[in-house]
Amino acid sequence: MSKIIQSSIARKVVMALSGLFLVLFLALHFTINFTSVISPETFNELSHFMGYNVIVQFIMQPILIAGVVIHFVMGFVLEIQNNRARGVKYVQFKGGANAPWVSRNMIISGAVILAFLGLHFYDFWIHEMAYKYVESNPEDPTRYYAETVEKFAPFWRTLIYVISFGLLSLHLWHGFASSFQTMGVNNKYTPSIVNFTKIYAVAIPLGFAFIAIYHHFNPIIH
Repeated sequence: MSKIIQSSIARKVVMALSGLFLVLFLALHFTINFTSVISPETFNELSHFMGYNVIVQFIMQPILIAGVVIHFVMGFVLEIQNNRARGVKYVQFKGGANAPWVSRNMIISGAVILAFLGLHFYDFWIHEMAYKYVESNPEDPTRYYAETVEKFAPFWRTLIYVISFGLLSLHLWHGFASSFQTMGVNNKYTPSIVNFTKIYAVAIPLGFAFIAIYHHFNPIIH
């Protein structure tokens, strides 16, 4: 582990692999969440399965948390290393002469996304842990849709989610494609891979934003 931390190449590879892992999880997370728009019953069923399945809870969930921690820690470590190696920052930024804005500010978008993840964990994961293990409530397979819609009732929370998804899109726009480059993927399929990453970087965050806005404007009427 100490050798990995000390090696710049190893850090980039670990960051790329953890990023690709999180991209796969993001697609799965979006698929499940989107069912809340088209079928509340299906969303409840999937959410209950994810919330009480032993493999998901005690194997996949810890792996996911580890992936998030590793990805962001490596990102901050690489940023510190790059700043030290550079010595001085760009004297003046002239359009795209030095580097695209997105690539130069990955650490900023990453930091905001990390803060957003804190809110997201508070809204859903901590609530779920408290419901099951602190309050010791009985299983209720029908509660997930109502709880999700309720979270997006406040305008300020919905706005934070939408803005965060916008920054996630910018982060993915550069980071997703860069992950393949870091892994040494450079062949005839590279242009298609890059195009796919760009579509993904727009479509998935936009889909998440749509879900948040949809539930905000379609509250449950008691």
